[in-house]
Amino acid sequence: MSKTPLSLHLSDLSDFTRALARELKTDRHSHLTLMNMIARAAGYQNVQHLRASTAATRRLKKDEDTPSKDARLVERTLTQFDAKGRLRQWPAKRGVQTLALWALWSVMPTQRPVSEKEVNACLNNEHLFQDPATLRRTMISNEMLARETDGSAYNRLPKTPPQDAVVVIQTIAKRRKLRASNSGAPVATALSA
Repeated sequence: MSKTPLSLHLSDLSDFTRALARELKTDRHSHLTLMNMIARAAGYQNVQHLRASTAATRRLKKDEDTPSKDARLVERTLTQFDAKGRLRQWPAKRGVQTLALWALWSVMPTQRPVSEKEVNACLNNEHLFQDPATLRRTMISNEMLARETDGSAYNRLPKTPPQDAVVVIQTIAKRRKLRASNSGAPVATALSA
């Protein structure tokens, strides 16, 4: 017999944990330990991770159309960009770096090979820390960008961004549009998701 997944929504984790402790008739584990066990069973590292993810999801839901899988990671990535949609610094965490690169990938030219100079110009418009080489190399290693062996041309690889990357791309595209409207300059075209 196949099992049908059941969804469980808790209005208060603390009340649920107390009720579970009463049902188990155990004093072996503290209230916090039981809450951490429940959070881990739900796929979080601990109850703090659950709280942070829930809070980030609430904040992101205010202005997004696509739900994210890891709202906390999306929120951390978005803080790396300024109000005009430019990457302020190279993120320390690998997951944040990857999501940030998707936002840059979305504005790379798609229909034709481009020179290293053109790639650098595109990247320099979208970041503030003056290191297009790091961005280029990391995009190549993440298979977002391909380079000819002689270095003469680059191509944006056709890929489908993960769900969290789509949220980042959409949010940063809105910031870029605001930048363009304020400066009168044309905005880089972002991925239509």
